[in-house]
Amino acid sequence: MLSQMAEPPDIFGKQYILTAGPTPLPPSVSAVMAEPILYHRAPAFVEIYSRVLARLPLVFQTTNDVLCFAATGTGAMESAAANLIAPGEPAVIASCGKFGERWAELCDAYGADTHRVDFEWGEKVEPAALDEALAALDRPPRAVFATQSETSTGVVNDIRALNEVVTGRGSVLCVDAVSGLGAVDLPQDEWGVDVVVAGSQKSLMCPPGLAFASVSERAMALAAERARGRYYLDWGRAAAGQKEEPPNSAFTPAVTLFRALDVALDLLLAEGLERAFERHALLARAARAGVDALGLERFGPEDESANVVTVARLPDDVDGAKVPKLMRDSYGVTIAGGQGHLKGKIARIAHCGYYGAFDVVIALTALEMALRDLGHEAEAGSGVAAAQRVFAEAGAAPTPVG
Repeated sequence: MLSQMAEPPDIFGKQYILTAGPTPLPPSVSAVMAEPILYHRAPAFVEIYSRVLARLPLVFQTTNDVLCFAATGTGAMESAAANLIAPGEPAVIASCGKFGERWAELCDAYGADTHRVDFEWGEKVEPAALDEALAALDRPPRAVFATQSETSTGVVNDIRALNEVVTGRGSVLCVDAVSGLGAVDLPQDEWGVDVVVAGSQKSLMCPPGLAFASVSERAMALAAERARGRYYLDWGRAAAGQKEEPPNSAFTPAVTLFRALDVALDLLLAEGLERAFERHALLARAARAGVDALGLERFGPEDESANVVTVARLPDDVDGAKVPKLMRDSYGVTIAGGQGHLKGKIARIAHCGYYGAFDVVIALTALEMALRDLGHEAEAGSGVAAAQRVFAEAGAAPTPVG
């Protein structure tokens, strides 16, 4: 009988993940990975491989071949460094967070004369300041490196404006779109961006392990000018294999992940890029409204395009480092805290990829309960009510296909 139970039932045992990578998988993506593995030279896999290679450019909004590697998003970033950096030559990093710093670390690793144009974490890269920094150099760099969606802070940079500055100075722009691709519009060909890199584990709704580089003819030609200093991540080698008929790979591809991506692309393209962008924007508006209603200050500038991660400053009256841990361990909701010097100061709620309205509601509920457990005064249900109002005003709660 209930009255004789030693402990109450665990009503928070179900787990939810609201991090910006890995993100939740649609059931059909998970299911296909349980099927028997395929030999990568077999016709059954070559058909899948061909279909994925044909459709990836639609997501990047480009006519480029999208080069694929068995790696995480950082592997895609490193491919840009490996192919475009010459030791001792200048490379410029426009950084406003942890992943901007990663660009700098990669450039240093490949021996570049690295010039950093740093902005405070939580600020956007200012195009005018980048232009001034480029103008001050003795010679233009071969490449400038920037981040579209700075996952560590939630900031989304104005890639179109940054690209105009960089190409105007005769350089190519390499954009880390690892978390933004599929969530925030980045029409590569329309804007004339030379290099866009991404990974599978965020808005593309797949597990980690696939890295992508969409490279313009101009950037490919620059890479070909210096063909040494790389092997596995060589763009020329990858492109040559993918252009074969049927397409080939210089190395064993991650066959199970390609099967997952094939299904995920079905879902994303069935939803449509524009609708996917609208869904992410609506989820972000609801998350921001919920954070505001909880009386928390939002981290970063007011920006309607910041649709990948919503970031809240944690109040001074609580131990901020305990908030994500308490949400996970007590309520089964995993979010990310701050990185670097922001550890213990912010909470990051992701909504990029396979997320819908009730994921945001659950995250806000767990955040409020954790804050109240730590002694912070927050009106019960205030964050959730604010998010519900946003969904009601939109006329529907967003639900991902799949």
